[in-house]
Amino acid sequence: MSTVWLPLGVLAHARSGDKGDMVNIGIIARERHWFPVLKQGVTSSWLAEAWEEQVEGRIKVYEVPGIGALNCIMEKALQGGGTVSLRTDAQGKSMGPTTLTVRVEVDRVLAEQLGVPLDEASQDRRGTIPIPVLA
Repeated sequence: MSTVWLPLGVLAHARSGDKGDMVNIGIIARERHWFPVLKQGVTSSWLAEAWEEQVEGRIKVYEVPGIGALNCIMEKALQGGGTVSLRTDAQGKSMGPTTLTVRVEVDRVLAEQLGVPLDEASQDRRGTIPIPVLA
């Protein structure tokens, strides 16, 4: 299988928030038919690696195929929760958008078949995201 690495934001939108000391991230495919590529890239282990310095508990990813989405629950992610945490983002609101900047590994052939744009694809996870130039 030939794979490429894409910023998650190419495939999806995300929104996040707190549930006590847990963070919930909803990740929704930009195009519903891209859902197979999305669920291939976003796994519990991928999220654990992306958030290894902040999330201390279990991570579960639930599929919501009817709307082409994933519901990700990360336990022990907010140093006790919004009312006691000293973190700048005590409610985890920035974790969804930040997750969109992390690269996911996807099957190149499947992505091409489904029409996923590969302009920002790289051969490894260290690829850079182009910064737009403002005129």
